[in-house]
Amino acid sequence: MKLTLTRQILLGLLLGIGAGWLAGPEYAQYFRPFSQIFLRLVKMLIAPLIFSTLVAGIAGGGHLKVVGRMAVKALIYFEVVTTIAIAIGLVAVNLTRPGIGVVLPPQTVKTLAPPQTWQEFVLHVFPDSIVRPVVALCEAIAETMFRFTDIVMRYAPIGVGCAMAYTVAHGGLGVLWNLGKLVGTLYLALLVLIGAVFVPVALAFRVPLRKFVQAVREPAAIAFSTTSSEAALPRAMESMERLGVPRRIVALILPLGYSFNLDGSSLYISLAAIFVAQAAGVNLSFGQQFGMLLVLMLATKGIAGVPRASLVVLSGALMQYGLPLEGVAVLLGVDELMDMARTAVNLIGNCLATVVIARWEGEFTDT
Repeated sequence: MKLTLTRQILLGLLLGIGAGWLAGPEYAQYFRPFSQIFLRLVKMLIAPLIFSTLVAGIAGGGHLKVVGRMAVKALIYFEVVTTIAIAIGLVAVNLTRPGIGVVLPPQTVKTLAPPQTWQEFVLHVFPDSIVRPVVALCEAIAETMFRFTDIVMRYAPIGVGCAMAYTVAHGGLGVLWNLGKLVGTLYLALLVLIGAVFVPVALAFRVPLRKFVQAVREPAAIAFSTTSSEAALPRAMESMERLGVPRRIVALILPLGYSFNLDGSSLYISLAAIFVAQAAGVNLSFGQQFGMLLVLMLATKGIAGVPRASLVVLSGALMQYGLPLEGVAVLLGVDELMDMARTAVNLIGNCLATVVIARWEGEFTDT
């Protein structure tokens, strides 16, 4: 039977746990080079992938000039909700502290990089120029990097297995408790996002909650089970039209949200980054965490089509703050469990945004 990549990663995770438990601390060093190969491949992807997708995503928004007011409202809404989602992730992981006790290779912990200044952040938001040849080049680079990411991910089961073997050999089986605590923290934080943000927004804009839940239930289940927002997009668009959102609004807001409104993924990345910092024994101040929030606000835009997009953005955030990439390999072992929830929340958030913008424009038909 042919194993999917997800099953291969889970198998590598289990074999790594067993190998690390049997080997013990004295043999842990022999696993590390094989996990480092995977981390170096991921690191090689970060700069060209994020740069090319950001440029192509920003340039692709040029057609929004023709929709004017509605597009501006959508982007404002996306930024507000995404920022709140990132903040919830930061608060949750600081309260539960699931990374405390996880052992990462100490020699990989680098000096903490200084946080981005507000001047640097503002400058990164505004590129010097965007012209068609540059956009075309960036789209070509992005497509190439997508394919290369697929190739790199084929090595993931070995990298994950060896990273887990090293971690278990050094820290014992107690690391499994930390990972379970991380997964629980994510699910709890996502529930807080839904209850404390999505529901009040729906009530404020007079979204019919019962009908909305019924409409979004099926596409959310598809997103949860397949860990793919794209797989649920056609059904989500159909459901929003049946709910009473005009087709032209659905066709604009839902695809736009896939690039600019990844609420679940944004929350996860902030939570995972602090988890790695806790495991590495690095104490990030409030100011540094706020700076990370601003960086993630920008980094999560325009990469919805990237395989394992959260992995790439998380790796970039860790590099920005001098945190060890070994944490990515450890997280990847339970990424499937977390990906299911954050993907479903991404879709629910985008469906809600579609109804909110339609109501804001006075074009929602509540039948």
